[in-house]
Amino acid sequence: MSNTYLDDILLTNVLRQSAIKSAIGNLYLPKGSKGLDAGCGPGLQCLLLAEEIGPDGHVTGLDVVPELLAYGEDMVKEAGLEARISFKEGSIASIPYDHNTFDWVWSADCVGYGPWEPMPLLKELKRITKPGGVLALIAWSSERLLPGYPILEAKLSATTSGISPFSKEMKPLRHFTRALGWLRELGLVECMADVLSGSVHAPLSEEVYKALVALFEMRWQGVEQELSVENLDQYRRLCKPESPDFIIRHPDYYAFFTYSMFLGRVA
Repeated sequence: MSNTYLDDILLTNVLRQSAIKSAIGNLYLPKGSKGLDAGCGPGLQCLLLAEEIGPDGHVTGLDVVPELLAYGEDMVKEAGLEARISFKEGSIASIPYDHNTFDWVWSADCVGYGPWEPMPLLKELKRITKPGGVLALIAWSSERLLPGYPILEAKLSATTSGISPFSKEMKPLRHFTRALGWLRELGLVECMADVLSGSVHAPLSEEVYKALVALFEMRWQGVEQELSVENLDQYRRLCKPESPDFIIRHPDYYAFFTYSMFLGRVA
């Protein structure tokens, strides 16, 4: 894992934090409960989950990348939350915990949001969740970053990078927005879908400005060969930080993005 990947997660966290916090609040997790953040990355959402369940609860972050877990452990130690948050290295494909270990399970931008088949992973998440517990999946689902340029944004959204992490060959039933059906197939009850949004507008703080720069650089990588000459000129003028016309410098800049959350209860 490159340091750039971790840096990008940390830089762009300010854009997603309010939507994620709202989503967690909508779960009504029991105070004092014990839950798992599956695919926790550097553990940023473990802090929000721990805040939601209170000082008597406990959150375990699970990830396969040791460097991300090490960052999370340092962050939790600095915050003095070692008793409330811990980390475990392991794969969601074979979770190193017994049946019915956790009161709830949370997974963001991970299960169902990559090249892996979702059902085997979801069966593992269900296995370690106690009856009556909530299983929640959430992922970034849309954005509007180019106000006033809908055609260019539509062209960019149709590129290979624009539809990532999905692909043109992916079957419709494998798309994350079909996750409600996955949960029902898994036998969960009270299945629901929700959309959470976040937005930014000018004047931008330095933190938000840097986050948007990182997002622009992440979102449409390598699109040049898939654009027409006209669209490519607009892209380079509006979407590149080195351009004097970089769109987020506009005094009336506005952007929004959404997360989609799917949840169900283990019967």
